[in-house]
Amino acid sequence: MDKPFITLSDFLKDRFGEKVFKVSLDAGFTCPNRDGAKGAGGCIYCNSESIVPLSYSGEEIKGQLLSGMAKVRKRYNANKFIAYFQINSNTYASVDRLKNIYREALHPDVVALAVSTRPDCVNDEVLDLLSEIKKERPLWLELGLQTANDSTLASINRGHTAFEFRDAVERARRSGIDVCAHVIIGLPDETREDVLATARFLRDSRVWGVKFHQLQVLKDTPLLKLYEDGKVKTLSLDEYADCVVEFLRILPPSIVIHRLSGDAPLKYLVAPKWGANKFIVAEHINKLLKLRIEVNPERV
Repeated sequence: MDKPFITLSDFLKDRFGEKVFKVSLDAGFTCPNRDGAKGAGGCIYCNSESIVPLSYSGEEIKGQLLSGMAKVRKRYNANKFIAYFQINSNTYASVDRLKNIYREALHPDVVALAVSTRPDCVNDEVLDLLSEIKKERPLWLELGLQTANDSTLASINRGHTAFEFRDAVERARRSGIDVCAHVIIGLPDETREDVLATARFLRDSRVWGVKFHQLQVLKDTPLLKLYEDGKVKTLSLDEYADCVVEFLRILPPSIVIHRLSGDAPLKYLVAPKWGANKFIVAEHINKLLKLRIEVNPERV
């Protein structure tokens, strides 16, 4: 492998024998910091419309899945797929409803399921259901941590704590469910040391995977007003790459890296504009990482 970490693409290719493609699904969920259970308005940076699947047509899960697979199959000559429950909190419903929704995604060409949610929306009944589904198809949870700093979590209106994240990871592990943690680098008032503290927190939490995002200012979000008022700044590509590289050097090499940066449709993206091309970002990070390994090969 030519990278000093395991990419999700390589992991899936090793496991399933060929490249595997995600099909994003919208099951119509909300979040507890949107519907009033823990707050209103959602996370200050979130515009859920910006991540609605391109294949979304208002259909039920099975229809979305078939439509999405057809488009990906035609574009990439794909044969194997991951059903990715992506929009909002995809465990925030009754177990009966979740069971019906997840089972709709068990198409013969779907080799795995990925369920994105929040750490405060993963009770033991949900984990029991996921364990049951995993007997039929590989499955992992994607949990939004964003940062291990509780003050930042409060300021961005997350509505949960770092402790709740670690508790959810531990219970998921006991249930045999792998967890990929989502983190955002460049959150308001966070320092480089805050970012590295989050890296150490995830190392000690023994997550299976990590997905990196840069703080992105999107249209129609509370963050946009803060940005326009000069109260929030975004990182340069060099600053972001530096944080990601040092983060990676803290993590164990066995952790699967799902992505190195986020991207958003240009019609929503206000800043930073360098985030529009994830391939350029990844190249920048990989070059810097290899350079630092040559200088100091030991992990932090």
